Amino acid sequence: MFFDLQKLLNTIPSQPRSVKTLFGISIDFACSIFSVWVAYYLRLGNFISLSERGLTALILSISISYPIFYFFGLYKTIFRYSGINSLLTVSRAIFSYSLFYTLLISFIGIKGIPRTLGIIQPLLLLVLICAWRLLARYILRKLNNDHYAKDDVVNALVYGSGKAGRQLVRAMQENTDISLKGFIDDDLSQQGCRIDGKLIYSPNDISKLILKKDISLILLALPSIPKKQRTKIIRNLTKHKIAIRSIPEISEIAKGERLITEFVDLDIDDLLDRVEVEPFQSLMKKNIFDKTILVTGSGGSIGSELCRQIIRFKPRKLLLVEISEYALYTIHYELEQIKSSEIEILPLIGSVQDKRRMEEIISIWKPATIYHAAAYKHVPIVEYNLIEGLKNNALGTFELAKLAYINKVSNFVFISTDKAVRPTNIMGATKRLAELSLQALNRKYHQSNIENNKTKFSIVRFGNVLDSSGSVIPKFRDQIKKGGPLTLTHQEITRYFMTITEAAQLVIQAGALAKGGDVFILDMGQPIKIYDLAVRMVELSGLSIKDKLNKKGDIEIQITGLRPGEKLYEELLLSSNPGKTKHPKIFRSEEPFIEYSKLEKEINSLKEIIMENDLENIRKKLKKVVIDYYPNSKIVDHTFMKND
Repeated sequence: MFFDLQKLLNTIPSQPRSVKTLFGISIDFACSIFSVWVAYYLRLGNFISLSERGLTALILSISISYPIFYFFGLYKTIFRYSGINSLLTVSRAIFSYSLFYTLLISFIGIKGIPRTLGIIQPLLLLVLICAWRLLARYILRKLNNDHYAKDDVVNALVYGSGKAGRQLVRAMQENTDISLKGFIDDDLSQQGCRIDGKLIYSPNDISKLILKKDISLILLALPSIPKKQRTKIIRNLTKHKIAIRSIPEISEIAKGERLITEFVDLDIDDLLDRVEVEPFQSLMKKNIFDKTILVTGSGGSIGSELCRQIIRFKPRKLLLVEISEYALYTIHYELEQIKSSEIEILPLIGSVQDKRRMEEIISIWKPATIYHAAAYKHVPIVEYNLIEGLKNNALGTFELAKLAYINKVSNFVFISTDKAVRPTNIMGATKRLAELSLQALNRKYHQSNIENNKTKFSIVRFGNVLDSSGSVIPKFRDQIKKGGPLTLTHQEITRYFMTITEAAQLVIQAGALAKGGDVFILDMGQPIKIYDLAVRMVELSGLSIKDKLNKKGDIEIQITGLRPGEKLYEELLLSSNPGKTKHPKIFRSEEPFIEYSKLEKEINSLKEIIMENDLENIRKKLKKVVIDYYPNSKIVDHTFMKND
């Protein structure tokens, strides 16, 4: 009957642990017999019968080795995962064995057994036992890998042959989904060398390797290189239209938050060509250190990042004001894990529309600085909820600012938006009205003679932040994972972008530069076409765009049409020639405003119209106050429609 070796080998991985242990013991037994037999040959120059002359040496070998091997746990090792550590354990066990075996045969001496056998046999046994374990590891891993179809295995290259790259390759040895085919490194001295059998290639070889080795993924193992260099590498890699992923940050790996094999999607800010400026420590501390700080909207994207930055500069107290209980719980729990013991964090549920609640909070805790980030900011939603948008974004800001002045708050920093510049939507118009309110209040209060009661009101205006709630980036990521299509309102729509961390740091620094009534503009870099951003994200995922030129592509981009109130292009300035500040990314703009006496009348009139739910007149009044407001939508507030 034909003996099918392959079939026999395939049954090994499924055998019970006891069977595999017995198999290991049997192989070690055979190695003991063979090593004694070969040791006699090497000593005498010819083969002998172990039953005649070598039986004593063999019985001694087995009697000494098995108790020692059991003590060192050689039969508890899973052979498939045997590595350097397992071989070191085997070496220590053989060394202990050789001490006894050599002592009995070479030093004490046993009649009929050559003394040199006590040295030769342990060496042979070490080689044989290590060799069969490595062979078993190779066979079992190959059998395990054969369970996966070749089509399911992703061939990948590791960019970076440093410490992180080497650790990644070793950690990936048991991964059956990704097959690592080599390293890429810019260092000429490393190219052509090998690490764990993997060749290090030049970046110039990537195109050839993609075709030759069917590469479909590049793993970035560059956790500590400068951002500028990383951006350059990624930009070069995107030319190959191949999926790119990265290992986590070293800090996340060190803290045990992530494994080195938990690959992450690239941050889209890697492609923004932004040169981030390190925050000025003196400006970051100025309005925070050893002070009581209040952040409204502290559970939102910008508000929560402001809190993370603030906590680093050791305020005395941090007041978290948030209308959403869950969002408040989330940021409070996070900050409690990272704060210093002397910092007190107070989670306070409240809405900026609730004047009484805000007055209670400010009068009791008397914050030195208020960062006002609470707002309804999603353009289409606010367009459908005109009155709520006005009450929260504009009237809430107006009343909060007055409370700040009354309670002698030193600094009031308002987070605005580029949509407030020549707004075409309700959200932008409410934000611009809030800006006008702060400008008017500042003018009124600073014209008074009360020198020791001057709150510095400042406005910080910037565009979109990456990965904020409602941002296009998370939406595109989700659509790509689902196989598309990517939905885009217009092929020419353009936006400014910066990271949440950079935005929060610049807001804090701008507030520290305030003299009162300032409108600060953040340098957002060059605007980016959202269509181009969508294409880049698809290509970074290793997929292609499906269009008229490429009907076999993976992901289609669908143009859905501009949403209510949406603009093709956003602006940051109403005036021209903004002035420089001591920070290269922060500019001061001189912008038109309304005198407080006139604005107060208009706001009081607006409150009365709101009480009547008169939507048509609300729009007219808003257009009268915010003179640059040119609505491009006729959406009405269905929530507050009167019953006929």
